Amino acid sequence: MTSRWPIPRPTEHAALRACDRSPRPAPGIPAILADLITANAAGDREGICLLGHRAVRAAQLEVGE
Repeated sequence: MTSRWPIPRPTEHAALRACDRSPRPAPGIPAILADLITANAAGDREGICLLGHRAVRAAQLEVGE
């Protein structure tokens, strides 16, 4: 058994590069709104805010216009 010290760990930069190589499809607006209703029923204020912003971004054609 060989020991390696320090244990190599990926950096944030490497993790971001890996995410760029494998894009994930964005969820559809109906799924986002269903989660928004669930967050509202649970009283999750942060979830409501995040999902509201996500719904607006999903409805826009391009971000930043």
